[in-house]
Amino acid sequence: MKKILFALFLLSPSELLAGSEWLNILERGAVADGETLATAILQGALDEASAKGGGTLYFPAGIYLTGALQMRSNTTLHLDAGAVLKFSDHPDHYLPMVPLRWEGTVMNSFSPLIYAYEVNNITIEGRGTLDGQGARWWQGEYEVRERFAENPEEDPENEYQRLWVQANPDLEVSDYYHNTIRRKFFRPPFFQAFRSTNICIAGVKFINSPFWTINPAFCQNIVIDGITIDNPPSPNTDGINPTSCKDVRISNCHISVGDDCITIKSGRDADGRKWNVPCENITITNCTMLSGYGGVVIGSEMSGSVRKITISNCVFDGTDRGIRLKSSRERGGIVEEIRISNLVMKNIKRQAFEFNLFYDRNIPEGPVTEKTPVFRNIHLSGITATQINEADAITGIPEMPISNITFSNINMEAKTGFSITTAREIEFHHITIDTQVGPSFKVRDAEHLIFDQVKSNAPLPETPVIRME
Repeated sequence: MKKILFALFLLSPSELLAGSEWLNILERGAVADGETLATAILQGALDEASAKGGGTLYFPAGIYLTGALQMRSNTTLHLDAGAVLKFSDHPDHYLPMVPLRWEGTVMNSFSPLIYAYEVNNITIEGRGTLDGQGARWWQGEYEVRERFAENPEEDPENEYQRLWVQANPDLEVSDYYHNTIRRKFFRPPFFQAFRSTNICIAGVKFINSPFWTINPAFCQNIVIDGITIDNPPSPNTDGINPTSCKDVRISNCHISVGDDCITIKSGRDADGRKWNVPCENITITNCTMLSGYGGVVIGSEMSGSVRKITISNCVFDGTDRGIRLKSSRERGGIVEEIRISNLVMKNIKRQAFEFNLFYDRNIPEGPVTEKTPVFRNIHLSGITATQINEADAITGIPEMPISNITFSNINMEAKTGFSITTAREIEFHHITIDTQVGPSFKVRDAEHLIFDQVKSNAPLPETPVIRME
């Protein structure tokens, strides 16, 4: 038996899996020079493998250039150590437009760099790197913004925006898109599977995403394990964004991006409520998050609701915020059943925690309807935080106060403390917080509060630890 196992280790991956559909892309005609476009070869191999019941595209060490790839059922991309799958930065290589969810609205737009539509059993794995070459896409976004800022009356449409309009003749979208369509440049996500099941992304590294990086939509049974995402400062280059997905496990990942590291979403406004598919049964564990606007964020596109989420054993170091929940009037949806535990935070530039139903402050108060967002039943414990700008900001709206939030066993050093506005049933148990400015707790327009063994080890002169209005 030992001799047989030893022999297996001497075989190459293609030899080891010779009995399955294991396709070495060099043998299929791809050139590993980083300049020869291999889209047709790679897509042909994916199509062929799926037609035969499934298979793996094997990328040996080298640099491979491609345009959009569409995964098929029962297919795998396996990138060996030293392999780089580099994606073209020319928009023409992501046409024709395909159905996807873009920032919470289902539409037709540029194909994601890696796309899957209504498929089962797809995998991206290995020790290689996927490079989205996002710089040209980011520059297009900045140019559109700058032109509109200089002259809002000018029509800055380009050929791709005209194609987008033609591809979406009957799209009913929120005022957000109606009012800004002329200055939107719909950059593609790096990876989006749409209405698919059994997805695994493991081991690989993603860099330079044009837009959101890992963005499954309406999918079930997703494993994202041991990956690295490294996007430089850049617009909206979130890390992992499941939207309206179920049964998602995110673990052992290292993320540093230009926007939020991990964001959980479920659709924007009327379109999100029309689909009405929540994001639920999500676990996030053993991850490190560095640069980014938020470590783990829920919203603001949460019109289909978010529930049953656990976040544990993570480190946030250098993000703008740690844990952030954000929504606003007109969005609707319920965020509930959230458990957050065993976190370490350091050098958080804004809030360690933020729960904000007032994200769009320009929408006036109205009656409670399906458009009213709800945050409730959220519990945080076992958190150590140092070099924090602001401990926490809870901001509800009068017609729907944030409710049933507990903080337990938290040790924190922050410039300013907890701020609670328009909330109900908020509890603090075994909290130690030292501030540099102001009280440890500021409370306004709140009911049914519990403060149990809360303290400051360094109370400020003539400053209360708890201030209530």
